[in-house]
Amino acid sequence: MSRRAAAILGLSLVAMSPAAGWASGVEVRLGGFAPRAQSDLFSDDADLYTRRSRSGECSATSCPGLEKKDWAGGYGGLEYSFDVGHHAEIGFSVDGYERRIPTSYRTSVRDDGSEISQDLRLTIVPVGVSLRLLPASRYAPIQPYVTVGGDVFFYKYEESGDFIDFFDDSRPISPDHFRSEGAVVGGHAAAGLRIPMGHDFALTGEVRYQFAEKKRMNDDFDLNHIDLNGASATIGVRLRF
Repeated sequence: MSRRAAAILGLSLVAMSPAAGWASGVEVRLGGFAPRAQSDLFSDDADLYTRRSRSGECSATSCPGLEKKDWAGGYGGLEYSFDVGHHAEIGFSVDGYERRIPTSYRTSVRDDGSEISQDLRLTIVPVGVSLRLLPASRYAPIQPYVTVGGDVFFYKYEESGDFIDFFDDSRPISPDHFRSEGAVVGGHAAAGLRIPMGHDFALTGEVRYQFAEKKRMNDDFDLNHIDLNGASATIGVRLRF
């Protein structure tokens, strides 16, 4: 059998398989993500920096450090899913989160009393696969579900602005840009609802918790530990076809 004939036969078998009859859909979702922020990287940030919008309300020696809630930011994504049974789906998704925090040093200012400011930025892009279980009928007016899955989390952490060199007794201040980026394997668990608005269209709501940690970062934050665990909540729309 020639390669062309084998390819045609293979495509024909795929077309006649049960998978060809599986219904599928695309969902777009938007919401927010709150990192757990329990690692030495975030602890160091809390010790060193305060939010710039907060610094005008305190002295140079009494500004509060960054808090976990300061890292809460926008989150959204896209998922393609298909049925693998009457009450189960497989989904492939790409999501994203980014948060930029304008900061200044908590306990240090310039000689003229002005702030020493910088920006901190965290970006996380999970690329994942999910198994979703829907116990109710697909014709039910409200369809609850639970999901478990695995992800590769691509992340980038950056600090840019003016920084003090604490290793120099004269404490010079200079502009700089520090960064670390990489990927870590993790997972997620979720629960949600679908509310059909017709045969092919539904509103969705979901809460999700992701599990991911990088025990050793690289580049400018070598030896630091970054905690990428956290919870998200989204609403979305799903088109079934």
